[in-house]
Amino acid sequence: MNIFDFEYGYGTSYGMNGVQVWLLISLVVAIIGGVLGYLLFVKQNKKIDNKYLSWFRQFLDYRKMLIEDLLKVLYMITAIYITLSSFAYIGSDFLMFILTLVLGNLICRLAFEGCLVIIMIWKNTDQINRNLKK
Repeated sequence: MNIFDFEYGYGTSYGMNGVQVWLLISLVVAIIGGVLGYLLFVKQNKKIDNKYLSWFRQFLDYRKMLIEDLLKVLYMITAIYITLSSFAYIGSDFLMFILTLVLGNLICRLAFEGCLVIIMIWKNTDQINRNLKK
């Protein structure tokens, strides 16, 4: 008996198990679906009358950006968390409480505003580009 006789939970089969097969099939279907969806749905110039399909096309074509709303919600969550967590210092270190409450929220606000400024620059640039094409 030598040390190579133990399996250590890895098994001795060199074939593909069910999970690996499913992951491979998922990858192939995703690639085919993504390419076909882009070519047949997003890249088409035909007008879509259905408002849901029109929204979905804008969503897939990144004309409808979700990140702005997501950043606003994340900012509120983060600001509330910073404010509430700063109260953990109120009994032990009052200066840390004030710094966390004020500077924490200020830094959080500046970080999220920086992200939103980049999005606003993109929106304005996109609007200028659309006006130039007309």
